[in-house]
Amino acid sequence: MHRFWAVVVLCSLTALPAIADEPSGERAYRVLGQDRGHVAIVSASGEVEWEVPSGTTAHDIALLPGGNVLFPLNDTTLVEMTPEKKVVWRFESKPKAGYTGRVEVHAFQRLADGVTMIAESGNRRLIEVDRDGKVLKELALTVDRPDPHRDTRLARKLENGHYLVCHEADATVREYDGAGKVVWSYTLDLGGRPRSPGHGPEGHGSEVYGAYRLANGHTLIATGNGNRVIEVTPDGKIVWTLGHDELPGIRLAWVTMLEVLPSGNVIVGNCHAGPANPQLFEVTREKKVVWSFKDHKTFGDSLAATQVLGVRGPVVR
Repeated sequence: MHRFWAVVVLCSLTALPAIADEPSGERAYRVLGQDRGHVAIVSASGEVEWEVPSGTTAHDIALLPGGNVLFPLNDTTLVEMTPEKKVVWRFESKPKAGYTGRVEVHAFQRLADGVTMIAESGNRRLIEVDRDGKVLKELALTVDRPDPHRDTRLARKLENGHYLVCHEADATVREYDGAGKVVWSYTLDLGGRPRSPGHGPEGHGSEVYGAYRLANGHTLIATGNGNRVIEVTPDGKIVWTLGHDELPGIRLAWVTMLEVLPSGNVIVGNCHAGPANPQLFEVTREKKVVWSFKDHKTFGDSLAATQVLGVRGPVVR
């Protein structure tokens, strides 16, 4: 068991303030995130309310409806932890039969029935696991460029039972049906800009990070080091974009997790963007920034896994 840092819990994780999500008025969002070796919740005033160690760079995280936090302890082990820091569920991903390489977990999702969906890079599969750690379902993934660090990034199970999976190395989002058949895909290009190495705001590529299915059937994509957000129709037409230098005073670097608020506004994760740029911000569909978060004391430049807390109403994330 890891030795937890000494911290003072200033309030319960379940005591979320009621926040209006209209694009006017003061925001009072709290932020859950993982970076610099810990998982932390930062208050709207910038104070650390809760923190525990985490020995990895997380690419997914979730505050569950009951107030527990689901996060990775390391590259292979997920835990569910109470506000009192008690681990009530743990699962370690290991190489599947016939595979002896490295396994990494970059995406997971607690489903409505209490089962946890996990994307396993290296194993190149999705699994669904119950509270006892029993694998209830296994679904093989299509991967053109196998890499235990880059097979997958964000993955989500959709309401229709399909799975939307981002394959970083393939620069492709694939939708799988319940039997594992690819029924839709979208491959990123460089958006008219030359490839540039590096993780910072000058780096550019097509390594996709996140994808979210919207109520209208479109897919909102966080393009990773594509430095932009795009919305595409089922036939692959881009109908909305947020470019890397389109917002005054903000340059997009590695675009990671997105959250679509009930108002239609989008929370954008802006990782590896440097201290001059916010790590998170909220933008309207008219591309007006109405909230931003910049905390390079609690979190660093590798803040990829986040959740904004205090939004009233359902959030797509």
